Amino acid sequence: MRRREFIATLGGAVVFPLVAHAQTDRTHRIGALVAFAENDEEGKARIAAFRQQLQEHGWNEGHNLQIDFRYVASGDVERMRVAAAELLALAPDVMFVQSNPGVAALQQLNRTIPAVFAQVADPVGSGFIDNLARPGGNITGFTNFEAEIGGKWLEILKEVAPTMTRAVVLLHPQTTANVAFLRAAETASTSLGITVTRAGVRDAAEIAAAFETYAAPNSGLILIPHFVTVSNRVLIGELAIRHHMPTVAAFRFMAASGSLVSYGVDVVDLFRRGASYVDRILRGAKPADLPVQAPTKYELVVNLRTAKAIGLTVPTTLLARADGVIE
Repeated sequence: MRRREFIATLGGAVVFPLVAHAQTDRTHRIGALVAFAENDEEGKARIAAFRQQLQEHGWNEGHNLQIDFRYVASGDVERMRVAAAELLALAPDVMFVQSNPGVAALQQLNRTIPAVFAQVADPVGSGFIDNLARPGGNITGFTNFEAEIGGKWLEILKEVAPTMTRAVVLLHPQTTANVAFLRAAETASTSLGITVTRAGVRDAAEIAAAFETYAAPNSGLILIPHFVTVSNRVLIGELAIRHHMPTVAAFRFMAASGSLVSYGVDVVDLFRRGASYVDRILRGAKPADLPVQAPTKYELVVNLRTAKAIGLTVPTTLLARADGVIE
């Protein structure tokens, strides 16, 4: 497997202030609000990377560190708010939070305790920070995607299914960043000769209904990253095969669950990098002084089993660029 690494910078090289790795004589506390079920295997891999990176920086659970987790496997901001309130009541030294709904919920309750986010899209447009270089306030972290990737997903879908004339964008309709991805796909659609259709979904029933409504010859599907698409990834994979719809998703594990192709960030790497910022804050750095960083690792994965099931031949040029192939 090959991995291409893209180094994202904010107007050039970023120089971080060095914070001494001094030993501490008390136990520090992290409150972690994560957007998956506790038994989710993909989630376990992310948490393992987070813990390992903290340990490499000298933080050992049961010795000088305690991590309190709350798992919310839905995009419900209210459920996130309840979980965030429980964590804040434990008086953590720093919060670690995943996802746009998670940050939105946390900011309703807290503007003082330092926080680090990971896997968040468009944090400026979503109102979480002032700007990427100087986020201001008490929160910083690592972005998920720039909105322009919506156009890239459409390009990949057209490449793998060249006869496609309509792309259905499956998204949660009330998430600001999701709409930004849609707009980027619409912008790219003209030159590709594709009509873009929006399908707002909030649960499994609405996903199934969207397939019944929009499945048609020469149609493809773009899965905008959100709890509703991620948590229903197996269902979406099954429906896409049943309706012979080529599908592009944002994460490798979506391709492993049946989507035809995925292109997006290495989420485990985002959790690992998030732990590095948590370490800096525990040692005295201020979130306002830590620039929000873009992803550095992207991966393209193709599911040949799905291609065979829906009767598509994946172009050799796309396979040659792939970082992973599921056979």
